[in-house]
Amino acid sequence: MTKIKVLIVDDSALIRGVMKEIINSQPDMEVVGVAPDPLAARDLIKQTNPDVLTLDVEMPKMDGLEFLEKLMRLRPMPVLMVSTLTERGSEITMRALELGAVDFVTKPKISIQSGMLEYTDLIAEKIRITSRARIKQRTPGAAPAHAVGPLAPLRNPLTSSEKLIIIGASTGGTEAIKDFLIQLPSDCPGVLITQHMPEGFTRSFANRLDKLCKISVKEAEGGERVLPGHAYLAPGHSHLMLVRSGANYMTRLDQGPPVNRHRPSVDVLFHSAAVSAGKNAVGVILTGMGKDGAAGMLEMKKAGAYNLAQDEASCVVFGMPKEAIASGATHDVAPLHELPGRVMEFFAAHGNRAMRV
Repeated sequence: MTKIKVLIVDDSALIRGVMKEIINSQPDMEVVGVAPDPLAARDLIKQTNPDVLTLDVEMPKMDGLEFLEKLMRLRPMPVLMVSTLTERGSEITMRALELGAVDFVTKPKISIQSGMLEYTDLIAEKIRITSRARIKQRTPGAAPAHAVGPLAPLRNPLTSSEKLIIIGASTGGTEAIKDFLIQLPSDCPGVLITQHMPEGFTRSFANRLDKLCKISVKEAEGGERVLPGHAYLAPGHSHLMLVRSGANYMTRLDQGPPVNRHRPSVDVLFHSAAVSAGKNAVGVILTGMGKDGAAGMLEMKKAGAYNLAQDEASCVVFGMPKEAIASGATHDVAPLHELPGRVMEFFAAHGNRAMRV
């Protein structure tokens, strides 16, 4: 069996040792090198040709983000960030994902060694997923993610919260969600989003999106009325659900057990949309590993919703969309840059459809 070759880059000797122990305990992966800083990592990358690089967020000698940016431009490879759970750490991690890191794992807050050892399964799974990610080279002067084709104008501008966009994503989803939302017009239907992400990072992600998009984006608090031109992101500690209150749609948070090993879970959001919105919703499933969302999206389809999936070529990991497509839950499959236009064109064509409860 060919093992996944991992290079560890971290300025903490303790973290390097614990990560090495975790990785080498797995039958399908091995550590081929450890580096205390990006400068040492450059030579080791050439020597070991790793399949995955784990990279500390804040590094000495060279800023970790500067190193990542150069790496993704000159020698693109799968990178898993190892982040501290702080406000500054979460903001830097969001930037790292923008620069091309596949995913991240957090360092434990308290007893580092025992905490990291408890994370063995999570770290191993993240490395496996990262090793299978589709990495694209970033070139200077390339068009930014938001510079995609303009949306077709709406024939029937939407001014009601009756229509909804329901989005689910996982690995690679932070950039995919950004690229999707940044194309939406300010008067688009309300948007609910579940992205697999731990507590402490979802607020930074929502704040970053809010600064970039025409629509308003916030971390859902629960009990909010879902409004046009607004997006509500599931917080890392709770499932996000859509509920009805009279004629209005509302958000609800639930701290029940994980579903498909995730909280927040895409299936929970999609199931609630099927029950509460039915044919007034459009479901969108984006890049991610696993099957979370496939069953809920099928329920949405049976309830009359129109569903789209991101195509394989534009996904970082073609797992969740693949499962949804295979289950028969989707109506259409398209590249990421086309999905917002297709959603809005669908609403323009069906904008006068009466709500049925």
